[in-house]
Amino acid sequence: MNTPLISVIMPCYNAEAYVADTVANVFEQSYPNAELIIVDDGSTDKSPQILEQLNQQYDNLRVFYQKNQGPYPARNFALEHAKGEFIAFLDADDYWALDCLEKLYNGLTQSLADLSYCGWQNIVEGGENGPRYIPPAYEKGDIPRACLKGCPWPIHAALTRREIIDQVNGFSTRCFSAMDYDLWIRIIGVTQNITLVPEVLAFYRWHSHGQISSVKWKQVLNARVVRQDFILKNPALVSHIPPDELNKLLNSQVVDQAYEAFWKRNLNSAQHLFRAMLRFGSWQFKDLKYIIISLFPETIFKKIVLFLDK
Repeated sequence: MNTPLISVIMPCYNAEAYVADTVANVFEQSYPNAELIIVDDGSTDKSPQILEQLNQQYDNLRVFYQKNQGPYPARNFALEHAKGEFIAFLDADDYWALDCLEKLYNGLTQSLADLSYCGWQNIVEGGENGPRYIPPAYEKGDIPRACLKGCPWPIHAALTRREIIDQVNGFSTRCFSAMDYDLWIRIIGVTQNITLVPEVLAFYRWHSHGQISSVKWKQVLNARVVRQDFILKNPALVSHIPPDELNKLLNSQVVDQAYEAFWKRNLNSAQHLFRAMLRFGSWQFKDLKYIIISLFPETIFKKIVLFLDK
């Protein structure tokens, strides 16, 4: 039986410990017709040599190389070479249940949707794994409102029709630390025809050494840009949301993350986010004491906090 081609897009950067297993995971999928396009993003470990060997091993694997630019330019480069009617994304150190593509494809086609998504789990390196999580069935509620609260699913937990990816011109690289979120919410701007596959099928390897809390503020502010752009470009989709609630959806994560960073003493992020609260007008009287000290130079701000800790 002929089945439509699914193109799996995979950036690879210094993933020598995982990439062979991840590639095997793609070609062991129960869905019978998938191609895998890998773009090595300037790896400095043994990933390029491993990819050369894998390229000879698998007929439906194509490997490209670029200077280090980051995963999103790599994904866009791979999309230029994708032949499939459907697109899935998988990073070189993550993996799927072996029936993931089949179930996402069946869910999408049986419901005549443009995008299907599933549950996921964080697999923690050297620690306790995160809980298995199945997201809400957003299609049964207010999709724009839900997506303004945060990224609805991770990059590897969805299958999308290629024409929809093309319609939004792939990944935008303007908000580098929120580009997954940016892609999904821009897709919601052109179609709300989505469907949940209510199973945990995607697994994300969490490397503790790679999570840099000092740049948390960039992620938070980039996500705010993504939300603001969605609101400005899709007025009809948010017109039913009261202005006060819309403002809260836009800014509440900045406030919440400012305090979380402060109490965790991630002072670099806290200082940037308290200043952002002032800039966006998203503060109340009780916030002023934190905002005022955040306006001092960084060294003085940290000394004040350390003094208050005594």
